[in-house]
Amino acid sequence: MLGIVLPLLLAAGWELAVRGGFAQGRLMPPPSRIFATLADLVRSGELWTHVVATLWRVMAGFALGAAAGTLMGALSGSSETVRRLVDPTLQSLRAVPSIAWVPLFLLWLGIFEASKVALIAVGVFFPVYLGVASAIEGIDRKLIEVGRVFRLGRVAMVRRVLLPAVLPAWLTALRSGLGLGFMFVVAAEFMGASEGLGYLLTDGQQMGRPDRILAAIITFALLGKLCDTILVLLTRPLVRWQDTARGRL
Repeated sequence: MLGIVLPLLLAAGWELAVRGGFAQGRLMPPPSRIFATLADLVRSGELWTHVVATLWRVMAGFALGAAAGTLMGALSGSSETVRRLVDPTLQSLRAVPSIAWVPLFLLWLGIFEASKVALIAVGVFFPVYLGVASAIEGIDRKLIEVGRVFRLGRVAMVRRVLLPAVLPAWLTALRSGLGLGFMFVVAAEFMGASEGLGYLLTDGQQMGRPDRILAAIITFALLGKLCDTILVLLTRPLVRWQDTARGRL
């Protein structure tokens, strides 16, 4: 609950500034007007339609991008040949802005869901790939030697040594990929979408309604935080064995 304090203080400060006449609040509406807009969207059911559409696209793109990024990262990190073959190309593509993929995916996949999910998957792929590949490359050589001293087989070596060494970095990469998925969905929903929070942003801009734009941004923030929290809770048992000093720093 402590994390709510800062947003509440900022919202209260801006509300007081507008009500006290220190700011107009025309282009940056006060929180009371934004929440009134959110309430209207909720009552009409429009907000839920946009949230469900955006959430489905993000989850579908996240699943595809995370699976592909994990597989390619594992291959690149564990094989010098694969790394030299594919890593330069992938690192070059990683620098391409998200909006640059939009016209290409429109030509390839059309304006329907496939192009939107593909764009989100591209955004998720790169941080997951980089996180997994870097984690495998960074495994301490002494851990492998200890496993060999205990005569662990290939499967046991992966389960007892390699997987625990890679898992924390992989989970962090998944969180980064999920965050980029929500960033890429905005560009995806510019591609002829008739529903979704990205469409709500565009609609607010075209109608000159900053309250709708900010309502969509706040919904994005809450939805992204909720999904990130769920991901952390679901994966926390996988790293319960870690003995970290975070609570004592």
